[in-house]
Amino acid sequence: MIVNDSLLYSACPPRNKGIWAGLWKISYGGLIKMVTGSILTVYVVFCLDDGMVFVDREVPPRFMYPKEWQHLTMFILLALNGCVDVMSNNLLPQRCVLLEKGTVALTFYVLLMLLVSHVQGSAGVELQTHSLLIMVVFLMMLVLTIQLWAPDAVHLSLIETFLFLMMGSWLVQVGFILYRPVSGYPWQDDDISDIMFITTFFCWHVMTNALCLLGIYSIASLWHRCHSPSWKLTASTEAPYYMSPEGPVYELLPEVEPSEKDEQALLLSESAP
Repeated sequence: MIVNDSLLYSACPPRNKGIWAGLWKISYGGLIKMVTGSILTVYVVFCLDDGMVFVDREVPPRFMYPKEWQHLTMFILLALNGCVDVMSNNLLPQRCVLLEKGTVALTFYVLLMLLVSHVQGSAGVELQTHSLLIMVVFLMMLVLTIQLWAPDAVHLSLIETFLFLMMGSWLVQVGFILYRPVSGYPWQDDDISDIMFITTFFCWHVMTNALCLLGIYSIASLWHRCHSPSWKLTASTEAPYYMSPEGPVYELLPEVEPSEKDEQALLLSESAP
C-alpha cells in the first residue's frame, strides 16, 4: 500500500513456466486453511471417547454433543474456504476476487449464527469471553460485506486485517482462560472482578494488535524509504503521455529547434487519420 501497488489481487501465474514456478505461485493462505481445518476436523471427531454420536438410542431420542458439532461445522467451513482460495488462485483461468470475498463473507455469516447459538446456557466467564468474540465476528461480517462492493478500499483492508488479528489473538486467550489458566486455578463465574478483568484483557489485545499494525507499517515505510528513495523522482521526471485502450497515443516531445518543430509537425499531420 505504501507504493500504491496491488499485490494481493495479482493474476494467476502462467502454466508454461514449469513446476517450481507453479509451486511458488500457489495460494499458501488457502492451503493453510485447508490443512488446518482438516486437522481440527479430525481432532474433533476423535477427541470424544464414544465418537461423534449424532443422537442417542433412548426414547425419545436426543441430540448429542451440540457444541462439538458446532465446532466441527466451523472447522469444515475453514477447510472449504481454503478450497475456494486455492481454486480461485491456481485452478481458474483468471483469479476471481469476488468469489473469494463472497466465500469469506458467507463463512462469517454462518460463524456468527453458530456463535450466537453457542453461548446458549453459558454464564459468567464463558459468556463474557464469547460475547466479546461475537462482537469481533459481527464487525468482521460488516466489513466483508462492504468489501463485496469496494474490494480495493485500503481502509477496509486495514480494518479487516486488524479484526483478523483480534479474532486470532483473543481465541488463544480464551483457550487459556477456559481450559488452561496461567495461574493454575479456574476462573470464578461468581467473582465480578474476573468478569471485569476479561474485558480489560480484551482492551489490551486491542491496543497490542493496533501497535502491531503500526509497527509493521513503520518498518515497511522505513525500509522502502531507505532502499527506494528516488522512485517518486524517477516517476516525475518521465515524459507525460496520453493513454488509450490500445496504449499510448503519443508522447510529448522535448524542446527542439524551430526547424525540427516544423518537420515534426509535418510528419504528425501526414500520419494523423
